[in-house]
Amino acid sequence: MLPDFRVRQRDYLLEISRAISQELDLDKLLERILQISLEMLAGQAGLIALRNSEGWQIRVSSGLPPAFLHFLEPQFAQITEEQDPEDSELKEINRLLGSYTQAITMGRLSSVGLPLITGQRILGVIFVFREFAAFSTNDRTLLSSFADQAAIAVQNAQLYTQVENDRRRVTGLLDSAADGILILTQDLHIESANKSFSFIYGEPSKSLIGKAHDEIIQWEKPPHGMTLSEAIADGWPLTPHASLYVEGDLKRKDNPIPIPVGITYAPLISQEGKLVNIITTIRDITRFRQADELKATFISVISHELKTPVALIKGYAGTLRRDDARWDKDVVNESLQVIEEEADRLSEYIENLLDVTRLQAEGFSLKRNDTQIADIIQHVAERMQTQTSGHRIIVDIPQPLPIIMADDTRINQVITNLVSNSIKYSPDGEIRIKAVCRGENLIVCVSDDGPGIDPNDAPYIFDRFYRSPNATRQTKGAGLGLFLAKSIVQSHGGRIWIDSDHSKGTRICFCLPMTTVD
Repeated sequence: MLPDFRVRQRDYLLEISRAISQELDLDKLLERILQISLEMLAGQAGLIALRNSEGWQIRVSSGLPPAFLHFLEPQFAQITEEQDPEDSELKEINRLLGSYTQAITMGRLSSVGLPLITGQRILGVIFVFREFAAFSTNDRTLLSSFADQAAIAVQNAQLYTQVENDRRRVTGLLDSAADGILILTQDLHIESANKSFSFIYGEPSKSLIGKAHDEIIQWEKPPHGMTLSEAIADGWPLTPHASLYVEGDLKRKDNPIPIPVGITYAPLISQEGKLVNIITTIRDITRFRQADELKATFISVISHELKTPVALIKGYAGTLRRDDARWDKDVVNESLQVIEEEADRLSEYIENLLDVTRLQAEGFSLKRNDTQIADIIQHVAERMQTQTSGHRIIVDIPQPLPIIMADDTRINQVITNLVSNSIKYSPDGEIRIKAVCRGENLIVCVSDDGPGIDPNDAPYIFDRFYRSPNATRQTKGAGLGLFLAKSIVQSHGGRIWIDSDHSKGTRICFCLPMTTVD
């Protein structure tokens, strides 16, 4: 028959074996280990301290007064890491606990402590305190066997906690990424999908799991570059760094409008050279596509708009220089007038382009001063009236306007652009410039009797280089006037809009905050 302590040893070793297989929560496991230790050795109190990257820390305790633990914690934190922790650090812990226990309990408690060691690595230490009865050799043997098993359980729980933390960290990184990310299995099924891809595609991440890659990644038209299926059929991937890039319009779930994306496939290869996963990064390239389209529009518009005045200037200048013709004064003056007008138009285009460049670089640098908007409106009306004989420009200012702090040159530019558009896009008729004060804002509106703005064009008329298809055929311009007007008004803290309540023609209004000057 086995001795009693061996029966107890066997039972408690079975108990810790169950704990190893059943409990992976580190804190719960440590509480269970300490409870078993106290029951096994009939202890009244105990603690478990673990060693981590920052030093020693008491993780669980039982039966010890808070003041005692509060006193011990800084003592444990001061124990420095040594080359041989079992011979130095543990001796220091034993000395601390032994001396403090003796001093506090007046010798009523004895203690036994054994390290939790796996291989050559010390994880922590178990301490059990018992009243009066000293710990025997059998007690120490039993606790030592138990500590060996407990160390394995603690190591498993720590590894599980580390893996779980790593998993959460990776999940957090994937979910915080701005680009869509899919992790594909070897057979090209989705193992994981982040929130960004869910947003791009229009389907919850959970419902994407398990679906085939080709079921989700479908192109509206043949993309630029080799698709994943074509690449694999061609032997991809050959090396761990063989990334693959394809670009095109991706079909979306329950959305008829495809989205332009660039997809990068990167293989994850094991040390044995086998494919583990394919990391798929999906980037929304809508803005890049828009930038390319804007660049193409810019080149098209500017080349056309600059070519016309240059051709006219060159043509008239060449005509006037002909040696075989004698021109009368009226013809010469008319030719010079065309040259001057086209040079002015060319200068205006160039100035607008420079303004756009400055705006993109650093915004408008306003030179604010005391500005009387009424004077600017009157000046613009008189100047623009000389440029049209078919329109009647009317100034409508029903009340005195206050002086405001503004850049008068830029405000002049805004009103000039609005009146110029009315002259270009409306037939003969009235062009009215009205200014009123409403609340804390000064509002200026320019209206005409023209055909009005097509509702399909309304959302875009303040965009760079945007011109209505009809306007492109009928009038000259680079599509910069209203964009610059909006930028100037916003730089002043105001806003600009199309007045949709205007029943006839077009009315565009802008408001500026009134900072009155005494």
